[in-house]
Amino acid sequence: MLNKETDAILARSEEYGWVLEPEAKRILALAGLDTPRFKWALTVDEAIGFAHAVGYPVAAKLVSPQALHKSELNGVVLGINTDAQLRETYARFSQFPQSRGMLAEEMVDGVELIIGAKIDFQFGPVILMGIGGTGVEIYKDTVLKMAPLQETDVALMIQELKGRPLIEGHRGAEPVDINALTHMLMSFSDLVMALEDQIESIDLNPVMASSKRCVVADARIMLKSQ
Repeated sequence: MLNKETDAILARSEEYGWVLEPEAKRILALAGLDTPRFKWALTVDEAIGFAHAVGYPVAAKLVSPQALHKSELNGVVLGINTDAQLRETYARFSQFPQSRGMLAEEMVDGVELIIGAKIDFQFGPVILMGIGGTGVEIYKDTVLKMAPLQETDVALMIQELKGRPLIEGHRGAEPVDINALTHMLMSFSDLVMALEDQIESIDLNPVMASSKRCVVADARIMLKSQ
């Protein structure tokens, strides 16, 4: 599961105690999880070039070791439609302490889920899945299972959610691709098992789940204290 690139990312992230989102998404992609097309842009021209390549609208996110909670710092801008908007956003992000450029990525949609993991001191890796997005703390609709997960565990986790109709297709909406969701959870479980000795937690929120794919829209990897 682990390779030299993953090891290198984790090693250079130790000084922060967490993994910057572009590098967290690289780790997830290496582990077989679906991520948006993205560019860690260190110049505004790189961000604009990416936006032209994938097509507007795009999302932009602040990258800084001091910006663990980007949303609370107005460090996430969705639905950018023009070069001018992207330039303005890049300029604002550049003023933030220890700014490391911008994460520019394609916009994705779907049902907002949360997938996460915590290394419990007694039970080891525990996997969480639930209805995600900004309302996750309000609805508290989550299910926990000990890792490693089996396919039957994933099916049971979905069954136990109060928000299961959102996954199955509510009021005529297309159902989520269960095979894609199962693949994501199984790959995530394998990754968490492999990183057990190096991490405290991983949060993927939201995961955008649709009839076509399940994509990690935001990711946070917290490392164990050294």
